Amino acid sequence: MARTTLIVPDGLAARTARLAAAREQRHGMQVMTIEQAAARLAGGFARQIDPASLRGALKAALLVTEIGELESVKSLPGMIDAATQTLQKAWLAGIDLAARAHVHPRIDAVAKLEFAVLAQLAPGMMRPADLIAAAMQRIEHASAVLGNVEIAGQTDVAPCWRPLLLAIAKHVPIRWSAGPRATPKWLEGSNIAISRAPRATPAVTTVSAATPLHEAIEAMRWVRGLLASGQAMASEIAIASTSTAEYDDFFLSLSADANPNLHFVHGVPSVATRDGQAAAALAEIVARGLSQSRLRRLAVLCKDAALFDALPKGWMRILPPDAPLSSLDAWERLLERVKAEHWPDGQDRGAALLALVERLAGGVNAAGEIGEAMLKGRALAIWREALLAGPAASIDVTLERARCSDEREASVSVAWMPAGALAASPRRYVRLLGLNASQWPRANAEDPLIPEHIIPSAEFNPLPVSAADRLDFETILSTTAEQIVLSRARRNGEGRQLGRSPLLNGFDTETLLARYSPPVHAFSETDRLMGRPAEFRGSLQATSARACWTDWHRADITAHDGLVRADHPLVVDVLGRTQSASSLRHLLRNPLGYLWIYALSWREQKSGAEPLILDALDTGNLVHAVLDVALRDLESKNGVTHSDDVAVAAAVERAAMAVAKEWENERALPPAVIWRRALDQARELACVALNWRDDLLPGASAYGEVPFGGAAPKSDAGLPPYWNAQAPVAIPGTGFRVQGYIDRLDIARDRSGASVRDYKTGRTPKEGIRFNGGSELQRCLYAFAVKVLLGGDTWVSASLFYPRDASNLVLDDVDAALGELASWLKAARASFAAGAALPGPDAGSKYDDLALALPANASATYCKRKAQAAAIGLANFSAVWEAQ
Repeated sequence: MARTTLIVPDGLAARTARLAAAREQRHGMQVMTIEQAAARLAGGFARQIDPASLRGALKAALLVTEIGELESVKSLPGMIDAATQTLQKAWLAGIDLAARAHVHPRIDAVAKLEFAVLAQLAPGMMRPADLIAAAMQRIEHASAVLGNVEIAGQTDVAPCWRPLLLAIAKHVPIRWSAGPRATPKWLEGSNIAISRAPRATPAVTTVSAATPLHEAIEAMRWVRGLLASGQAMASEIAIASTSTAEYDDFFLSLSADANPNLHFVHGVPSVATRDGQAAAALAEIVARGLSQSRLRRLAVLCKDAALFDALPKGWMRILPPDAPLSSLDAWERLLERVKAEHWPDGQDRGAALLALVERLAGGVNAAGEIGEAMLKGRALAIWREALLAGPAASIDVTLERARCSDEREASVSVAWMPAGALAASPRRYVRLLGLNASQWPRANAEDPLIPEHIIPSAEFNPLPVSAADRLDFETILSTTAEQIVLSRARRNGEGRQLGRSPLLNGFDTETLLARYSPPVHAFSETDRLMGRPAEFRGSLQATSARACWTDWHRADITAHDGLVRADHPLVVDVLGRTQSASSLRHLLRNPLGYLWIYALSWREQKSGAEPLILDALDTGNLVHAVLDVALRDLESKNGVTHSDDVAVAAAVERAAMAVAKEWENERALPPAVIWRRALDQARELACVALNWRDDLLPGASAYGEVPFGGAAPKSDAGLPPYWNAQAPVAIPGTGFRVQGYIDRLDIARDRSGASVRDYKTGRTPKEGIRFNGGSELQRCLYAFAVKVLLGGDTWVSASLFYPRDASNLVLDDVDAALGELASWLKAARASFAAGAALPGPDAGSKYDDLALALPANASATYCKRKAQAAAIGLANFSAVWEAQ
């Protein structure tokens, strides 16, 4: 069979044509684009400059080339993309930039850049003009190289290729298969034969959806309907738009929930793939700095990287969970403390981990080397392409825009594509999205480097985007064989009303698609259930959700408000554990929260990101840590009672420095200025607390963070004499054992008296407090623990000290307070064991870490609705909520 060449517009059309030729057994046919045909005729190793090579050459050329007017913007992130676009436009328009350099300084600047780029490229890579010149020299071989030529799927070709086609037509027959498309004027009077076909007459339907997301959903339903009915095969169906980026995320998520393969002709976002995520994880470290959370993400996505081979499985267990580790110094300090026995395999791997961290800490200056060392395969290809597309400093942003080819086969899949690709590769069933005034046709835009007043767009860009969109629309209408659905959105995702495209003016009848109307063909299981309320209503999930929603809106207590089975094993287990002041506060103030936190082990997710400020809890922990270290320091010398203000200030300063170093290694901290202010505040409060001597016991010794009830010591500081921290501390008549840490304990030398002090970093209450509605239990519980461990004859004073106001609130009659508290705890235990885990006054408050588990706006709605019934259900101890 004689050699023939079919010239098509793009890669998708080439794949489709090759499949058709194979099915028809058209041996000897070669399918290629016009660029490939020119390169084949030019011979040797000639090839057109591909976009990736052009970006690489631009990146190298911009570093060493003076480009006049554009010198001040050449380092900006978008310069490589803009220069790529400008050079490709000039080449396709057949404009010789060097010959016009004298016309305008801007053209001269781009011409200099072009010259530098060409010097960076491999010898075989040519501009279209150079490729055409080489092909012209071998034009007599056109018959042997190309044979008979057919051009299909083209509405037009770029001006630079027209002289080559006219020259080839003098040596071999060329047929322009226009089909129903209009033919360009430059074909008139040429040797190129034109074949036409009648215009297709598809059934055209116009619809309007609520939003772009709704458009995508309806498109997937339409696809499912065509496939389920047997009307069409997947390879005959296409969905297209001019603005594909707006719909890409929708189709990615919807296609994952549906069975039909959806091929992204223009490529999928790189970050939507695992390889792209691996590159993005590395980019975040390179561009924004190293931290523990970023390294953990990278380790999961790049666990097969060579640099991780030296680390044992489970090596991340050595990392403190709350430490940001956002600097190389922090990693070095951490690894100095980690010993061989801390590693999962019992061997010291600190050197290997430090080498990894040092490599990653290289930053943007070593982005290329870091990528080569950490990534493999497709992830490495994505990384290299991103470095070519922009500067390393913005590689994380560049990756968000990057795309990679879809691995699903286009020839057997439903295609999601730009309108221009569909115009070149028609399908029988088509749905066009985004036919809104601002999207189809799109507005023309000037070239970023060579605007209209320098080279007119009619010459520089003969087919502007607006005209191309209109032409693509007409081409699709005339080449689609069976059915076209024209779709637009009534509003955008933010609710702003959108207008109709002027291209829809000839289509008067429009079907309005309601957002929640039942689908005729559901595209997924979720869509099917949402479209059949009666069927979904009967499912166990819906029945349970509806019952919960209904119960939440009732004023009485139901099974969805915390009622559990009496003596449930989890309830029995949690009540049998050793409690703390915090857990007992939850039990008294919010039994439902007590169940979630202590029985079900629910916890608020802690963010590894560095906060802007220290919250109230962290501020209190910081002050307590400084007080503990400073107190031990003073006691190791002259003792707190014999230390003057200068000695206290010096001890506090040393303690603040030690605590700051520890926190900087192990915690996420706010910016340096705010962190310094927090440390200054901690120093001030600690000095006030340690200088308070109004109720000091004569000759007493002071101890900080004193453990009791089995709590493990927080430091190696000595405990008070005769103090057994592991001895159980049981509250009589309640069945509860307690443990914890006493902020400060002063004990007289003869053990006749002791002072318990609990530090509070907030403001002093306006009125005196005793139990403060059940939220203040430390004084009473800690005083009882001291009596148990030092003996019942020891006189104990318990107080709350507020350093901000230098006020000390002493608990009057500790024994009476303990008896009152014991009665409430006994009642709370019995109520909870009976299954009344109901919401209390702390449920849904601003300090409730698990408020998210309650209905929305629970403090203003749900909790108020249930308050009276909950108080009745917890009547045996709800009186504590009103206690002073």
